[in-house]
Amino acid sequence: MIYIGIGSNLAGLKQEKPLHNCRKAIEYIQKEVEIKQVSSWYKSQPIPISKQPWYINGVAEIKTKKTPLQLLNFLVKIEKIFGRIRKKKKKPRIIDLDIVDYKNQIVSFNKKLKIPHFRMHQRAFVLLPLRELNPFWVHPESKIKISTLIKELDKNQEIQIIK
Repeated sequence: MIYIGIGSNLAGLKQEKPLHNCRKAIEYIQKEVEIKQVSSWYKSQPIPISKQPWYINGVAEIKTKKTPLQLLNFLVKIEKIFGRIRKKKKKPRIIDLDIVDYKNQIVSFNKKLKIPHFRMHQRAFVLLPLRELNPFWVHPESKIKISTLIKELDKNQEIQIIK
């Protein structure tokens, strides 16, 4: 399967809340790919810790015939529709769409694309929703089970499931 990380911590172009942005992103994604399932949504503090607003995060499991690069370009196109401008890393975002895993493959295209996402194994906001969708997932590079990765997370990461 293919897993897409979804996150937002800024109001949308019409002042929509981050949770609305994440749900709307799912609607855009399913216009061209099949959504198999979507995790719960989580509220998490920014990493590194900063004064920016907390994020809303989740993971979608999808099925597509798009190549990894085609999928990345599709996701970037959606981000642009939302008004995201990619200038600096670790800044607040209206929407952030990342390929977390692509069919358990290791994929690298220069600096443009790296799968699995290079810090996903250190992020509670990726691992907890991913575990909901696939509790038996194994990191394609390290071969470490998701349950072990979660146990090894920095305990200072604050994250809450949204009910």
